Amino acid sequence: MADLPYTIDAEVDATDVVCPVTFVKAKVALEELDDGQILAVRLNDGEPVQNVPRSVKDEGHQVLKLVDNGDGTYNLIVRKVGD
Repeated sequence: MADLPYTIDAEVDATDVVCPVTFVKAKVALEELDDGQILAVRLNDGEPVQNVPRSVKDEGHQVLKLVDNGDGTYNLIVRKVGD
């Protein structure tokens, strides 16, 4: 992820849990960030990568990028938008 035009402020690995806990981990991590900060969430392919980006948008945050790691996981890059 070195080629990203922004700095990742926090990372969370949600590959060890299943939906809906994947979103819960992302939401908790976002709550700990300041507005405008960037979170990277590592997700498994399938249901998590389909549901978490949508849920994050529904919460009002900005999905910047979804990066396919080529190993069955993805990194979801999210900018926190004010509460």
